[in-house]
Amino acid sequence: MEEFETAEAWYRRQSANAGLRFLAAVYDTLEEIANSPQTWPEYLYGCRKFLLQQFPYAVTYREKETRTEILAISHGHRRPEYWRQRL
Repeated sequence: MEEFETAEAWYRRQSANAGLRFLAAVYDTLEEIANSPQTWPEYLYGCRKFLLQQFPYAVTYREKETRTEILAISHGHRRPEYWRQRL
């Protein structure tokens, strides 16, 4: 996803450590969502939202019959709901 790659590159430019921490936080979040997708509250349009703790980003996703679909890894204060077009 473009927004994820852009964020990761930005953090990496700040410091290698920040880039690695951001990647780890996102991958840990994706694993938690995969293991227990119904844990996080419903958000909009039948989707759910997981807020990263150490970064101002959220993972928006929805459950399908056979999979969990990640719709966005987005900054919490920029362009809210831009991912709606992905539904």
